[in-house]
Amino acid sequence: MSAQSRQFPDRPSLRHLKVEAKRRLAAGEFDTLHDTQLAIAREHGFPSWTALKEHVEGHALAQVRWMLSRFATADSPEWTVPDAGELRRHFADDYLDLLPPDRLPGLFGALAPQLRAGLTEVRAEPLRLRAKIAGLRVEAATEAEPPHRLRTLRLYPLETKAADPRVAAPPRRTSGAVPEEAAVVAAESFAELGLVGLTVAGATADGSAWAISRGWANLDRAEVLLPEHRFPAFAVTKLVTATAVLRLVADGRVRLDEPVDSHGAVTVRELLAHTGGVDGKRGTFAYGHSGYEVLGRLIADVTALPYPQAVTRMVLDPLGMAGSSFPTSPPTTGAATGHRLTEAGSFEPVPAEVSTLTAAAGLWTTALDLVRFGLGWSSLLPAPLVHEALSPQAERDEFGGRAGLGWMLVPARDVAGHPGAGAGFSASVIVRGQPWVVVTNRQVLVEAVNERLAF
Repeated sequence: MSAQSRQFPDRPSLRHLKVEAKRRLAAGEFDTLHDTQLAIAREHGFPSWTALKEHVEGHALAQVRWMLSRFATADSPEWTVPDAGELRRHFADDYLDLLPPDRLPGLFGALAPQLRAGLTEVRAEPLRLRAKIAGLRVEAATEAEPPHRLRTLRLYPLETKAADPRVAAPPRRTSGAVPEEAAVVAAESFAELGLVGLTVAGATADGSAWAISRGWANLDRAEVLLPEHRFPAFAVTKLVTATAVLRLVADGRVRLDEPVDSHGAVTVRELLAHTGGVDGKRGTFAYGHSGYEVLGRLIADVTALPYPQAVTRMVLDPLGMAGSSFPTSPPTTGAATGHRLTEAGSFEPVPAEVSTLTAAAGLWTTALDLVRFGLGWSSLLPAPLVHEALSPQAERDEFGGRAGLGWMLVPARDVAGHPGAGAGFSASVIVRGQPWVVVTNRQVLVEAVNERLAF
């Protein structure tokens, strides 16, 4: 056997090692596959092929396998709930800040029947894993240092795949210098989520915007999707409304903690943080639109301008968001068409609509404009108000989320953002140092795309 030491790859691949083993066996270097594998393992400093395989497949796979074995019998009367100490041996503190130990067993335990199915399509690296299990996508990442606890673990439903041959070979268009990893995420997400069109956009460290689009703006017309196409932003609109309100606060024309009306029932701060009792129980983080419509009327009253005109002057124009507006009817040119998947697996267009809740969901915009917003919104406000906007204002909701002033927050990861979705479309903006934007013309969950882009 060869005693030669070989440099281990920075990102080792089990597939690469298997190919190497077959090549060397075919070349007659060894008599059996077992001898070949043992030699390769020893060349890389491992006593056996099994040890090498476990190292290459990595810590993330090992931790996920522990999770599967631990929660797969959660629906059995004999199952014992893991305590906080056990969970902290396998999950990083930041992860448990998002999903506390008293909630985690219930969420994973509810998936017990699916967890028993076992992993398929495993793509493992030392610190990362992507796989499938019984209709779920699994994505995991561990800490770099021992004991390599899970810092990310996401299980989310796989989208129904389209059988529509028109989406089999999606065209690609770009703007700016698109990072290679973003291009890979866009290509893989397009296929995995079963999309008609997808645009992923962001900014480089020097603030230069980029975008990559895959697929079609309108499938029936074979209209190629471009980074400049407009989409309805739905609830992402709230970020623009919140920024306009905070500009009025900065100018002394509105006070955060003053009542919105003479009844004193709710304050501006509470409405911005979704805790004002308009959408739910006062003092509790409750998603909803009606509170932001109240803020829209406040903007109009204070500025003596219609809400769209006021917000355009205060936010859109200063940030150069020339492709963004609040139309009263669906745009007829330059806009993507929403799509839905039929039971037969083909796509059909969704009739375009404009939200009547203008301040909560009425913005139509482009992916590049949303990048401009993510880059520049804080420049419109004094630093103390920026800090206030990005500070948690309410207790966690049932999913572990926190609310700032307009922004949805993940403090443990220093992430702020907001999703938006409606008939035929999905959108999201997240900021983690630099902004990342995802827009699609099919209504799907895009959180997994965000996770891969920003983390």
